[in-house]
Amino acid sequence: MNHTTATYAGNPAARTRTRFTMLALLAIGTVINYMDRTVLGIAAPLMTQDLQINAALMGLVFSAFSWTYALAQIPGGIFLDRFGSKLTYFLALTFWSIFTGLQGAAVGLKSLLLVRFGLGVSEAPCFPVNSRVVATWFPQHERARATGIYTVGEYLGLACFAPSLFWLMHNFGWRALFVVVGAVGVLFALVWWRVYREPKDSTTVNQAELDYIAAGGGLEESKTEKTKFAWSDVIKLLRIRQIWGASLGQFAGNTTLVFFLTWFPTYLATERQMGWLKVGFFAVLPFLAAAVGVMFGGWVSDWLLKRTGSANVARKLPIICGLIGAASIIGANYVDSDVAVIAILSFAFFGQGMVGLGWTLISDVAPKHLMGLTGGIFNTCSNLAGIVTPLVIGFIISATGSFFYALVYVCAAAVAGLLAYVFVVGDVHRVQIED
Repeated sequence: MNHTTATYAGNPAARTRTRFTMLALLAIGTVINYMDRTVLGIAAPLMTQDLQINAALMGLVFSAFSWTYALAQIPGGIFLDRFGSKLTYFLALTFWSIFTGLQGAAVGLKSLLLVRFGLGVSEAPCFPVNSRVVATWFPQHERARATGIYTVGEYLGLACFAPSLFWLMHNFGWRALFVVVGAVGVLFALVWWRVYREPKDSTTVNQAELDYIAAGGGLEESKTEKTKFAWSDVIKLLRIRQIWGASLGQFAGNTTLVFFLTWFPTYLATERQMGWLKVGFFAVLPFLAAAVGVMFGGWVSDWLLKRTGSANVARKLPIICGLIGAASIIGANYVDSDVAVIAILSFAFFGQGMVGLGWTLISDVAPKHLMGLTGGIFNTCSNLAGIVTPLVIGFIISATGSFFYALVYVCAAAVAGLLAYVFVVGDVHRVQIED
């Protein structure tokens, strides 16, 4: 059957829209996920004074999250393939929220490192679950926009809730900040458990919507819940060019993201000599631009899929354009105006937002019975940027006293990702591996 004929058949008015309820759960969960992993940055100035932790050690604490987050990706994917999306996400959300709250009870470096390690392990299954739920609940031509909707939570959460978090800390202290944010996550875990269902188990989805999802290549998770882990599967997946090429591209995109999550405020304050009030105002703009980039990339990708019927054009072209945009960050080295700097950085972060579409590509190419493991491998590679980028940039700044070559590094990573998508990824299609 012709792909487009199968995908768009049926009467839209007769279909329920339960899939968008599931997408809303993912979007809220992603906002909480990124707030929990980055709230330490808001609390850090007061924490370093109270716990007598110097800046170098606080940098170690920041990076500790990424160590266990990257290491736990493959185990998290194995757990997901074994036990399914509902239980995996419920446990992950509950435990990462508990570890967030426990940061408020830290008494020194060791206890803080332990809870950051726990936070990294607990958050590891989040994006593999997101990818799997989208592949399960959405037809292929809607997946890019669906991915964009939940991914935008990475950026809007920080842009929208940071003022409230600063107010909370100012009035009740940094320990209360962690407790409140952690409690919100635990409450939402209960909402997830009560509301989320697989298509086959949902009581609100009708047959017309199920047929629509199935016609567009939606997956039945019941076929994959009991997949057993084998190292041979990891080796087979790593031999697939689409998977390791896309992983390299995602590492490149995450390099830009990590720069903005870690060093960006310091760059504005030290390299550009902005006051903290000005930093607070300007810092929001690139995050808003990235949120727009996420949504724009998803919309363009699905539009291209409808117009061309080609997953290669629809998935790869927006990501390639996004990596070109991310590489433009190097232009900030050559302008003096604060407005020009923010414009360049906002455009670069806008491009990085489009690279989040890589999760849609992975959901399109991953073997049906190894969605979780494939997502785990992909996220392990991409999130190595969370370990490498802060260390490399810190070394550069220490050695040169400037951010000049730090931005060169971020640009070079984006170019490497661009080359991976052009020359490595190849044809975008559902791959098969032999048993």
